[in-house]
Amino acid sequence: MRRPIIAGNWKMNNTAAAGVALVNELKPLVADAECDVVVCVPFTDIPAVSEALKGSNIALGAQNVHFAEKGAYTGEISADMLKEYGVKYVIIGHSERRQYFGETNETVNKRMHAALAAGLIPIVCVGESLEERETGKTEQVLSVQIEEGLKGLEDVSSIVIAYEPVWAIGTGKTATAEQANETIGFIRKKCGEVFCPKCAEKVRIQYGGSMNAKNCKELMAMPEIDGGLIGGASLKAQDFSQIVHYNK
Repeated sequence: MRRPIIAGNWKMNNTAAAGVALVNELKPLVADAECDVVVCVPFTDIPAVSEALKGSNIALGAQNVHFAEKGAYTGEISADMLKEYGVKYVIIGHSERRQYFGETNETVNKRMHAALAAGLIPIVCVGESLEERETGKTEQVLSVQIEEGLKGLEDVSSIVIAYEPVWAIGTGKTATAEQANETIGFIRKKCGEVFCPKCAEKVRIQYGGSMNAKNCKELMAMPEIDGGLIGGASLKAQDFSQIVHYNK
């Protein structure tokens, strides 16, 4: 059985003070969670939020990591810098990083290996655009992202994969639970072909297409979906806790 994982991606929201207030409100609401709970916060929030999370069942995540241990990379953060503050998870290759900041499958791969080498758990994002979905290229795009982005990975179950249907985020179009399940099933099958079937059965694959308090039960009831990478709904403790307790 794969243990579900619900991760909040705060994106570029919340000052350190606001972040601490949010997790302090969240902690008692998810203390009895039957899944892994993660908050992925802005870099500047990490020290304060790390302190606020001590003694709780909420793990700390970052939203990116550089692939070098140190050096002349102005504006970047290394895996060791994250680990120093108790970061456990790190999002890699988010669709917004790919769209706005030039992230490629190659850089995703390098960041993933750097995170693993430091003992962090990567949440590696994959997904297709609206044009790619409508022209029937979904499986082709995902195959390349898996083959190139996860290249050299010894055990695919050592990471978390997040499927982001970019075409269903902010476009007014919606992926049905069945569509999400089918595509995540393809991702798992592809991982079985590239790595090994047993590892593919163990890897946790989240859905990152606007999961919220209203649709989480239906999505999480699907056999291939192991959790959610939550955007806007993770910024409100009550909403996020409802997703965490999707099975109640």
